[in-house]
Amino acid sequence: MFHPKTIYHQGKLPLINPFEIRIDPMERLLLVNIEKDPDAIYKGFEPQYFNDEINGKGLLVIAWRLDLKVDLYFQKGLTLNPQKYDIAGNGLRAMKEVAFEKNKFLINQAGVQVEIVFNDLESRKIEIKVIENHDKERKPFGLLAPMGDAATQPSALPLVYLHDFYFVRRKKTEACLRINGKEHKIDRFPFPLDGTWMYFMRYSSDPFIVTLNPSQSGVMKESAVNEGDIILTKNGSAEEIKSLIGKRGRHQVELNFDPPFPQVNLLKDRVNLEGNFEIKGHISTGRIIGRYWVKKSEGQANIQLQPTGGWEPNEKKLAIRFLYSVAKIFKRWPKTYLWSANLIQDGGTWQMDSKWERI
Repeated sequence: MFHPKTIYHQGKLPLINPFEIRIDPMERLLLVNIEKDPDAIYKGFEPQYFNDEINGKGLLVIAWRLDLKVDLYFQKGLTLNPQKYDIAGNGLRAMKEVAFEKNKFLINQAGVQVEIVFNDLESRKIEIKVIENHDKERKPFGLLAPMGDAATQPSALPLVYLHDFYFVRRKKTEACLRINGKEHKIDRFPFPLDGTWMYFMRYSSDPFIVTLNPSQSGVMKESAVNEGDIILTKNGSAEEIKSLIGKRGRHQVELNFDPPFPQVNLLKDRVNLEGNFEIKGHISTGRIIGRYWVKKSEGQANIQLQPTGGWEPNEKKLAIRFLYSVAKIFKRWPKTYLWSANLIQDGGTWQMDSKWERI
């Protein structure tokens, strides 16, 4: 599909690109849920380990609260941006640097090996221990985690691709979670997976964390077109965006448009356009599909992007396909996100105000 050439003025202008893909490195993560036996404050914990030039090196534990906010407990050596955590539930409540009494967090062929001990904001001792030593080979898979479902005021579309993803097996696993000396029962997976009973604890030794179109307000810069980052196609005098690509290490994510996204600053007035888009990472993690709309009038452009088709998984495991069909959250959550951007021409520059909202 193509937009007609008649929508554009003649001439050539530098391309402006209203889209942005950010990648946040992470080494590994684990989610431990106690929703069926919650603490007075917390219903789950999410250890994450970093070793990169952006976040630094060390352990972070996200503590998920009953009020859907999060508390962050982090090791010295990490440099964390609080604004990133507004996509987690109702947002960030508190951050605290702690001296972890124990900070072991490994994932190997046997599974998860975790011993984490620290004191929370109420000076209560939090103890997380998961030592997995199953003799059966793991059969991990990939998925797009529904992390964005809990966010109430997101500043970006969170795309948490989890490779080498699996659940902690119950047999031959020492697992406990204590808060202030009280042990809480860890949630269990409701049916066997790969012939094995599991905890609902899940983990990834290869996460790929992407945020799409963080909200912004200010002057747009001319697009820096680097080979492999953006694919353009000519349409008369305009250059349209066919694909944007974000890469880190061996992973990448693509934002593809059909028809290619128009060059906004060359559009004539009173032009209304629409098209389709998809967001996809590795084939094992499926894709998100949706629609885009562009309206141009009196030197101003309005853009909307909505993942109307939600997430389409690509999974062969029968049990996981059944889980996706029963737990609608996995496929549905992207449909509730809407990105809107207003672009206003001010002399030789363009200003953009953009935001995400849940609908």
